[in-house]
Amino acid sequence: MSTCSTTSRELDEPVAGTAATARTWLLLEQPGPWGAKALTSSHLDPALGRALEAAARDTGVRIALIRRPGRHADRRTPAARRVYAGHTVPGRTWLYTATITDPARLLDLDFAALGRGEPAGFDTALDGRPHEGDPLALVCTNGKRDRCCALLGRPLAAELTASGVEGVWEVTHLGGHRFSPTVLVLPYGYAYGRAGAHAVKEVLHGVREGRVVVEGCRGSSAWERPGQAAELAVRGAVGEYAAQALSVVRTDGAAGRWEVTVAHADGRRWLVEVAQGASLPPRPESCGSALGSPARMDVVAVREVAVTALAS
Repeated sequence: MSTCSTTSRELDEPVAGTAATARTWLLLEQPGPWGAKALTSSHLDPALGRALEAAARDTGVRIALIRRPGRHADRRTPAARRVYAGHTVPGRTWLYTATITDPARLLDLDFAALGRGEPAGFDTALDGRPHEGDPLALVCTNGKRDRCCALLGRPLAAELTASGVEGVWEVTHLGGHRFSPTVLVLPYGYAYGRAGAHAVKEVLHGVREGRVVVEGCRGSSAWERPGQAAELAVRGAVGEYAAQALSVVRTDGAAGRWEVTVAHADGRRWLVEVAQGASLPPRPESCGSALGSPARMDVVAVREVAVTALAS
């Protein structure tokens, strides 16, 4: 059976610079079936879903639904729901959790503050606390968005869970169906494509040690797509894998060509030239869609520069 993911894999389409963008992730447990737009087409009250979408708009917060791997019993009113909020900007990364019975309490959150990386409001509104368990592995399994996510994502989530990996959740949508199975790892916010169970375990081992695995990495959700590609290119060029070491501090340019400044915590700086190309030959961006040429982020050059040169 030909799918968008098999075509993308056969064409060896690069995954760098394709991650969903979100400085802060807000995750709400919602068992049962999910529709294509899960916030308004699941057993969550659709009016609440629309209100949450409006509250998060233009704040840097991305909301997704999560559920435990396995059979999805048609339970409309779970007694308690787990909630997570995670900020992904290096140097200010955090992951908080809470347990609630009424999901409408999420409307009490200060979404703008969460997007800025301020977790205090999560504490106050939801009686939250810092997450002290294993990192989260969020596997996209929403077959209503794309069948590849169900065909490939659900078995991956089940395999990870069966092998004893903690922190595994199914999630509604991470973008990039053709890179299924796709996984987002919190707290650092790096996304992965074409992920297998062994690779995800290696990624999670790295997270526990404060490292980023770059193989199969789509980028950090903290940055826009040119920044994602630029940061990964610098990591590869200098062999820097500490999760909190690099930040995208500036992006100049437009019309498909950018100059991205990547900064190291030790003061070093790099200028990275990134060009937007078209993936050829044409291929479907998702199952059932027409053939197209998805945008790709191509790194043209990586150049280390003196800080004094940047200031001049």
